Parts: sequence; structure tokens; C-alpha cells
Amino acid sequence: MAGQVTENRDIGIVRRLTPRCAAPAAIALGVLLLTDALRVFLPSLITLYGRAGETPPEQMGLFAALWFVLPFAAMPIARLTGVRPILLFGAVALVAARIGLQAADGGDPQVYLSAIGVCAGLLFLYGAARTATRDAAPMGIAAGLAASTGVHLLLDRMDLVWRDGPLPWIAVLAVCAAFLAAVVASVRLPHRPHDLAPAAVWLLAGPVLLVGGMTMGPVLFPGGVSEQHSAVFTSLGVALQVVALCWGVVIARTTRWGWWSAISVLVTVAWIAMPASPLTLLVPLALGGCLRLSALGGLPAARPPRSGAAALAGMVVFLVGTFLYYAAYDADLGFPNVVIPIGVVLLVGAVSAKVSWRRPVEPARWPFRRWLPAALPLALLAGVVTWHPVPDERVANGPEFTLITYNIRMGFGLKGRLDLDRIADWARAQRPDVVLLSEVDRGWMLNGGHDDLARIAARLGMRYYFAPAADPLWGDALLTNLPVRQIVSHPLGRHDYPTGAQAQAIVLTVGGTEVGIVNTHLQAPPGQAPEAAAIVRALAQPRGGTARPVLLAGDLNTTPDDPAMRVLTAAGLSDPLLALGDPPTSPADAPTQRIDHVLLSPGLRAVEARVPRVPFSDHLPIVVRLRLE
Repeated sequence: MAGQVTENRDIGIVRRLTPRCAAPAAIALGVLLLTDALRVFLPSLITLYGRAGETPPEQMGLFAALWFVLPFAAMPIARLTGVRPILLFGAVALVAARIGLQAADGGDPQVYLSAIGVCAGLLFLYGAARTATRDAAPMGIAAGLAASTGVHLLLDRMDLVWRDGPLPWIAVLAVCAAFLAAVVASVRLPHRPHDLAPAAVWLLAGPVLLVGGMTMGPVLFPGGVSEQHSAVFTSLGVALQVVALCWGVVIARTTRWGWWSAISVLVTVAWIAMPASPLTLLVPLALGGCLRLSALGGLPAARPPRSGAAALAGMVVFLVGTFLYYAAYDADLGFPNVVIPIGVVLLVGAVSAKVSWRRPVEPARWPFRRWLPAALPLALLAGVVTWHPVPDERVANGPEFTLITYNIRMGFGLKGRLDLDRIADWARAQRPDVVLLSEVDRGWMLNGGHDDLARIAARLGMRYYFAPAADPLWGDALLTNLPVRQIVSHPLGRHDYPTGAQAQAIVLTVGGTEVGIVNTHLQAPPGQAPEAAAIVRALAQPRGGTARPVLLAGDLNTTPDDPAMRVLTAAGLSDPLLALGDPPTSPADAPTQRIDHVLLSPGLRAVEARVPRVPFSDHLPIVVRLRLE
């Protein structure tokens, strides 16, 4: 009896000396660093390890799965060493990998450092799942998702790992130091079996990161993404996302509403119907409620190791869901990829609903005084840093204009680094009037959730017009400050190719003359080339007017000798680069063929054409100076 009293007294002393926020802070910062590694690991698989399709998908999938399966070795090791050494090892390795990524300059070091960071992050989650209380776990996971997405928004969707200079280094080192301090403090806390969070909440960690990453990364678009929105709307959308994220953390800590599981299903289904819509603001609330609810049930004292295995299994769900969803753009899976997020959300709802049916619904508490003072300044800051005013139109008085066409591969250069700023700086030095971009990403989680177009346009000081192709977040774009009279995106037939394509038909004014532009990225040239040719003919013959000069440009996946090129030349288009040396454009590191083109109709002449050797994509750009005749 006396020994029990002494033990309880010692436990009370340790709890008083350790901050109450240590455990949730450690989980939140660990999730933040893990998502940092994931935002590098996933695109590196495609651009570096996969070489944009050169590596067999089975090999790439096995390589990715390896780093998610290795942490399962912690389960037998924990029986010999205990959980805390694994927790500390995972935390230290995660910090080392994150600092290494900040120092890496792409290439193989980026691939393996990010892979080690993911593996170490999962080891940390395993240790946290075996030691965290039922109050710390849901709040820590929700706060980690909020911190990761919120920091991403505050950085204008350009993560620190892709930035140079001393300030990113200072921020990364500060976060890593705070993470290690929180981990050490949380390890000092005594953990009793009846205090541990049940396995259900840790099983949801991976699905929650998947759903949150897919819904909260993109910019909010009201009913479409074809044109640039006002600076007020864009900044307001970012501010509202920050408020929603903060609210989700509060719900994960205080609210116990059982029907949040149903809301999570309905909201995500609605998001699938209208991607990047304002409905996504409800997703963090629903996920926070489901996390809180799942932490209230179960008796983890029976078999504590289940929580660690559940955390690793949840991250396997994250990996499988991510790869299946995005694999549908390169292979026919036999079912639409929207089934993947629906299935993941049904899993989240089912796990939390299982608890809600067994527990009485308790009244909600709305701690406005607690979360509003923190949320509003962050929301205001996010709105200010993402304020990008729309440039004014500029009239071109002369008959000449400069055009760039460039397949930017979602902004990832030959070294696998995100080169959006370098692309914009190089393009600005060419003093273009029109910029045409292919493979533009507006927020795919697989590529890190960046808005390529908004970033490049803001740095160029140009207006943009987006044309969705594969889905509403991936496609082609036109950037120009010249007056745009007409712009229409025509979907092209798939022709048994999984990834969709479009042809963006534009009419703009140069020196008082209308010029037609067809901007496209052909995925299946034999079938899509005749469709593009028909759009060119229609654009060249306006109703009741004289013939309009038209150009067709973009990544056509067609060489000058291919039959599809003869279809385009039969529409009245000529290839000016044939007389200017026929420079190859692909692959960028050792170009051997020209599959990127600028084709001209009568009335347009190429004064100058260049294919600069720049390393910002796996394609080379074409810079053309055009003259109206």
C-alpha cells in the first residue's frame, strides 16, 4: 500500500513538471515533419526514381512499399527493447532526414533522404501510438494535419524544402528542435495502459492524412478554374481554410458528436462531385470529429501493441490509396479513381460510427474564446501573404509578339527539385507576351499540393487562364496580359488513353489584329490530331469575317515525320522550326527528338525561334518571335 502511494506521488510530480501539451505537440510536429518528407518522396518517385515512366510501375510501387513496410520490424524489436527507444530513434532519424532534405540539391540523395524520412516518421508514429493517451492522440493527429496544411498555405504553397537561403534553414531547425524537445518531454510522462488511446484512432491517422491532403491542398474555386480569380477571393479562400483547420483541431479536442462520421462521408462525396469547392472547408471539421469519436471507445489495456500496428496499417492505407488514385491517370484500373477517396472516407466513417452507436451523444462545447484568438490572426496572416493582385491588360501596338511554349512537368526539374520560381525567372528574362504551359498542377497531393500556375503567374506578373485536362486540377494554361477576346477549352477524345486531354482555343489581339491560338498537350496523337486540326480550322474562320491567323502550340507527342503531323499540316499549318535547324526538345538532358511544336497558319511568320537548354523540366521550351503579315 505504501509503495502504491509512493508511485502515485512520483507520477503526480512528473506530470506536474511536464507540460500537458508535450505529447500532442510531439505528435503534431512529428506529423508535420512526416508530411514534409511525403511531399518530397511522392514526386521524387515519379521524377527521379521512376524517370517519368521509364521505370516499370511494379518496380516503383515495390520501392515505395518497402519504406512503408520496414517499420513493421519495430513490432518484434519493441518486445526486446521496449517502445521508448523506438520512439526516440524514429524522432531523431526523422529530424536528421528532414535537415538532410533541406541541404540536398535533388538527385538520388533527395530520393533516399525522403524515403528514410518517411520510414523514420512511421517508426515515430508506432512509438507514439504505444505511449500516447486518448486525449493526446486525436488532438495531435488533427493538429499535425492542420499545422502541415496551414504552414503550406502560409508559405503560399511553396514548402520550405524547396526554398534557398538562411530563413528556411532557421525555420526548419527551430521546428526540429521543438519536435525533439516535445518528444523528450513526452517520454518522461508515465503511461498507464488504461490511459492509452485505442487502436481505432491510430488506424485513422493514415486515411485522415490522405483525405486531408487531397481536399485541403488545392485553391478553392467557385464553380470552375478556367480564369484567374480576384486577389480578394483568393486570399479569403486561404483565410477560411486556416480557420477551418483550427476549428478541426478544437473539435478533435472537445467535441463528441457521433454524427461527424456521417458528415465526413457526405462532405467528401460532395467534394468528389465538385473538386476544390468551398465544401472542402467542412472536411477538417468532420475529420476532427471522427478522430475524437474514435478515441473515446475501446479498452486499449488488453493488448497495447495493437495501437502501434494500427498506426502502421493506417499509413499503408495512405500509400495504397494514393497510388491507386493517381495510377488511374496512366493505367486502366477497371474502375473510376473516385472510388478510392470514397472508400477511404467510408473507412473513416465506419470506424468512428462503430463507437458512436455504443456511446450516448454528448452535447457539444463551442470554445470560441479558446480557438478564435489564435485562428483569426493566422487567417489574416495567410490572407495577406497570399495576396496577388491581377495584373492589368496591356495593348501591343506593334505587329510582333514573343511566345513561349513549355511542358513544365508540374514544375519539377531534371534534379527532381521544384523549380517553379526558376521557371518564372527564366521566362521573365525572355520578355514574353504569351506563355503556354503544359502539365500544370493546381494542387495534386501526389506532387506536393502546389499551385504551379498561380506561382509562375505571380512571379511573371501575368494574367492566367487554366484549361483542365486530366481532371480539374491538372491541365494546360495560357498566360498573357494582351487583351483576350475569346477562350474556350475543348475536351479531346481519350482514344483508349487513360489521361484526358484538351485544346484551349484562344483569340487575343496583337496590334489591333485578332490572333487565334490553340494550346494543347496531345496524349493520343493519332486520334486527337484530327480533332485539334478541326479546332484550328474553326478558329481560323470566324463568322462573318476574314480569315484569322492561327497557331497551334504545345507538347504534341509527335515528331515532324509522324503521320499525325501530316494531319496538322493538312489543316494549313506549317512548321517554322524545320528551316531554323529543327532543334530537338526531348528529353531535356540529352534531346534527340522534337515533340514540342509551334505550328503557324498563313498570316504569321517566325522572325526568330530558339530552344534554350534549361534544366527545369524533362522537356525543353520553345521561344518564338512572331510577326503578323
